[in-house]
Amino acid sequence: MGKTVLAIVLTVFASAAFAHDVDLTKLPLGDGKLSAAPMVGQIWACRVDPNGGGALVDGPWINKTAGTYDFTKKAVVSGKVMWVPHFVMSLSGESRVFTSNDLPNHPTGTFPISATDEAYKYDRNPNAIREQSVTVTLPANPVAAATPVCAPGAVGILLTGSVLFNALDAPGRDAVAHETQDACQGHPQESGVYHYHSVTICMDDKRLPDGHSALVGYALDGFGIFGRYGEKGVLLSSSDLDACHGHTHMIPWDGKMVMMYHYHATWDFPYTLGCFHGSYDLANVRAISGPPPRRGFGPRGGNGGFGPP
Repeated sequence: MGKTVLAIVLTVFASAAFAHDVDLTKLPLGDGKLSAAPMVGQIWACRVDPNGGGALVDGPWINKTAGTYDFTKKAVVSGKVMWVPHFVMSLSGESRVFTSNDLPNHPTGTFPISATDEAYKYDRNPNAIREQSVTVTLPANPVAAATPVCAPGAVGILLTGSVLFNALDAPGRDAVAHETQDACQGHPQESGVYHYHSVTICMDDKRLPDGHSALVGYALDGFGIFGRYGEKGVLLSSSDLDACHGHTHMIPWDGKMVMMYHYHATWDFPYTLGCFHGSYDLANVRAISGPPPRRGFGPRGGNGGFGPP
């Protein structure tokens, strides 16, 4: 059932992606692409937990010999649960303020994962999606840090109203490849925070007049996250971007065209951010990660979201 759901959701996206030489059946596996400094195509994570939870076994969609995985064949958590989202963004002086309950503006799968769900064979995420109370204040006009900054577990918020984590599961594997998520690539962690590890395909990758993708979210350093297409409508990969998974050119920003750094989503690892181009406030990381889980609450769904100690 899960595979059928994914096939339906992917119909439009797959045809567009394959037309631009991206084979969703053979995406490069991100396992082992951890760096101790900024590096293109890898992630400089503030920490990983080798003993953390995650998928129990590798799904048949993963081909470790070839170093690839088939995105179209991943087991998908079934269900179509509707929520009442609350997501407000406002500008106040030099600040951009978000309030959210973290509930997405699209359907989710049914969590905890049922024992009768095909996804249960690979990832028995026992966590339920829970409404959160999130307030985050970011710089409205962000600036680059003196040097790039490592990426904590939680890195931003998408315009769906839900949280974006980095590309890793708790032990440091490619979360998009390994973890079974719903048809919108989301799932909850221990505190019930519904989150993604990549930009969900349930959000339209809208295009600007020049073919460049529109804004899809914000990173915690204040810089924008845009979709998978760059200038002149070119579909981007990690090799087109810098070590933090972004670049600088003219973009629309709060109603004006400005020369500004920004991140991009890509189909290949690390999907959104490889590190932070600007500085972030650890309080914001904690805010979107949700309250600390109760001891013994269960295996993690994702990497917990927390930044460096």
